[in-house]
Amino acid sequence: MDERLTASAPAHDSGRPLRRIAILGSSGSIGTQTLDVVRNLGPGYKIQALAAATSWKTLAQQAHQCRPQVVALSNGSKHTTELAAALADLPVTILHGPEALVQIAQRDDVDTVVAAVVGAAGLEPVIAAARAGKTIALANKEALVVAGSIVMPTARRHHATVLPVDSEHSAIFQALRSGYASEIHKIILTASGGPFRTWPAARIREATIAEALDHPNWKMGPKITIDSATMMNKALEIIEAHWLFNLPADKIEVLIHPQSIIHSMIEFVDGSIMAQLGTPDMRTPIQYALTHPQRAAGCSTRLEWSKIKEMTFEQPDDRFPALQLGYEVVRLGGTAGAVVNAANEAANALFRAGQIKFGDIVQRVQRVLEKHKRAGFVAQPRLTQLLAADAWARQEMAE
Repeated sequence: MDERLTASAPAHDSGRPLRRIAILGSSGSIGTQTLDVVRNLGPGYKIQALAAATSWKTLAQQAHQCRPQVVALSNGSKHTTELAAALADLPVTILHGPEALVQIAQRDDVDTVVAAVVGAAGLEPVIAAARAGKTIALANKEALVVAGSIVMPTARRHHATVLPVDSEHSAIFQALRSGYASEIHKIILTASGGPFRTWPAARIREATIAEALDHPNWKMGPKITIDSATMMNKALEIIEAHWLFNLPADKIEVLIHPQSIIHSMIEFVDGSIMAQLGTPDMRTPIQYALTHPQRAAGCSTRLEWSKIKEMTFEQPDDRFPALQLGYEVVRLGGTAGAVVNAANEAANALFRAGQIKFGDIVQRVQRVLEKHKRAGFVAQPRLTQLLAADAWARQEMAE
């Protein structure tokens, strides 16, 4: 029998917590749901550190609830005084600035780093956690999209463990317990299709911010919700899957599944298909990343099979051109991921600020990538070159 399926639970030393957890991005959707999961899991799990960008009030409330050793505002040094006053009754260390995330990721009293910072800001702390040999519960797509060529080799070299928190990649990771990576024929990433699945192309191009934020299935932050509407989130997931599972572009398929019950599938070489199913509740993949390789009673909502009337599937079409960007980045490698990710972040923000149309988002990202391919592309970049490509793409989008 595969030893991966028979691993015993690690012994719990009553003198210290079983899993000591840092949450980078604790005020966001993933961060707050991680706190729900940890509360449900009980005394074997301890929050050691919390970090938010600017939301000092939320951070203070969370700190009072779970009593961490350290809290940080990565982009809110002007609120450090208010945070310190709010936490005056707690024995907690307060950090601030971008370097605070790196400091937390490397702490000796942290076993698991939940990387839930949105955007490229989460890249350096993920690399720091990998160098420190941590278990990384990865909810930050950008770390692999921008620097998968650095993150994954670093994790292997320092014996760090990277566990996916994205529902799709967690589904693939869980399904892999039924076989080996060498036995994969292809993986199938499912997509809800977002709010514009049935809309004609002309109407999609003119969609409003409110319409794009009205996701039919998932409750997420604004940036990723817009990415879901353009299906850029799925393009990023194609790139992420390439690095997580060491698969070429032609072994990664996207299938629209509006009900969001099947979170993704693996088709093995013998024709068997293994899928992970569940409600659209992010607490399930979050918990699996925290308890792996074991499972525990969860706080997620459960499927009620008697209420499921159908599960349908559709092929994505050219109304969502973002998907092809994902495949192109996998084929190109190098600095392409950094450029697409940064250009998309910038275009997404411009749309949310009302400065460009919805239909402009992907078109602008495509133009920036084409310009980068003609001048500036680096096939085997160092981290400094990836960060430079990121900065260049943001400047190009601004212009």
